[in-house]
Amino acid sequence: MNIRNTCFVVSLISAVLLESAPGLAAEVSTEVSTAVPASVSNAAPAATAATAAIATTATTVAASTSTLGSVGIGVKDLKASMAFYADVLGMKELRRFELGYINEVVMGFPAGASGAGTNVVLMNWPKDTTRHYDGNDVKLVFYVHDPAAVLARIRARGGKIDREAAPIAVLNGTVVGLGRDPDNYVVEVLGR
Repeated sequence: MNIRNTCFVVSLISAVLLESAPGLAAEVSTEVSTAVPASVSNAAPAATAATAAIATTATTVAASTSTLGSVGIGVKDLKASMAFYADVLGMKELRRFELGYINEVVMGFPAGASGAGTNVVLMNWPKDTTRHYDGNDVKLVFYVHDPAAVLARIRARGGKIDREAAPIAVLNGTVVGLGRDPDNYVVEVLGR
């Protein structure tokens, strides 16, 4: 593996670790930078600089007080989408906005539930007949206890499965599956 690939792998590992253990991401970056062999001494300063930048970014991001509150997606049929997120993932309607030109339903998890915090806002423009709802470029990621069971519920509703739930080696064996909601948005489920 060349030094460029090593730096990419360290970046990827740091990003994955940042999700579950922010402090560990910085430690891994530091450990890898000290493990660069002498045979690549010309590239070692670049590796050290890259891993130092990764560690700094991980620390800065981990210390941030910002959080993601909601993600909005355009949906063709509010009722069908509400039923999908309620039945498949256990989300509840938290709030509704009917503004005439746009209707929004905020779906989320009950207070105190694991995963509570970030909501999905289902958005529909009832008078805009030119709008196309196609979620090919959007992915919603959910952390769940049983990814295979969630995919089974998607399949039972006639939904498409892009990837059956299976372990991913680069994610330390985390079970990951991919399905689609009624508007073709990718619903990625990762095992806890």
